[in-house]
Amino acid sequence: MLERILVIIPTYNEASNLPQIVPAVLKQDPRLEILVVDDNSPDGTGDIADRMATTKSRVHVLHRQAKEGLGRAYIAGFRWGLTNGYQAMFEMDADFSHDPAFIPRFLQAIEEADLVLGSRYSQGVNVINWPISRLMLSLGANYYARWITGLPLSDSTGGFKCFRREVLEAIDLDDVRSGGYAFQIEMSFRAWKKGFRLKEIPIVFTDRVEGQSKMSKKIVREAIWMVWWLRLQGLLGRMK
Repeated sequence: MLERILVIIPTYNEASNLPQIVPAVLKQDPRLEILVVDDNSPDGTGDIADRMATTKSRVHVLHRQAKEGLGRAYIAGFRWGLTNGYQAMFEMDADFSHDPAFIPRFLQAIEEADLVLGSRYSQGVNVINWPISRLMLSLGANYYARWITGLPLSDSTGGFKCFRREVLEAIDLDDVRSGGYAFQIEMSFRAWKKGFRLKEIPIVFTDRVEGQSKMSKKIVREAIWMVWWLRLQGLLGRMK
């Protein structure tokens, strides 16, 4: 059984969510610790995280000087987790779109897998509060990624995931190119190409109630071209 597990939560202007999400995560399992990776949030999220860390030994904070994208924040968190000896690491949003109540299911699944992915689409469509345009964009993006790359996932763009340490050690983190949501596709693709065991479990995704979505046209454009780059790298055998 895994004993040291880190939940990485990137933040940018999540002052209203952080005080709620941290205790909600920690109560799921005594093995869990949290790393808040804050990108110098102007709303004081980093200061809130620091105060929480002084009173909760299972909470840690990594401050970054600027907002560089979701992928860069997770890479920084992975490096911190590897340096500090964690056996598994979660990716998780701060806004409750990823329900902490699903964490025990991840912990059960990761005992027999190398990468566990929370899927919104493995058992129908389990998304709450999205407009139809956003839902169709997400469904289309996942079909597109699966068709281009061959990645055998129903939801390759989702960001609720758990990696075994061995996966992150095997991936050259310096070579990961994506910064936005294409980062999720790229990390799963790299793990798959290296022969690791991928497992999807169904989750319910609820759109954020507090704060603003990080989605942008730039993120969408990156995902469109990134899947073709991944396919080419896979064909050339550069992902093994």
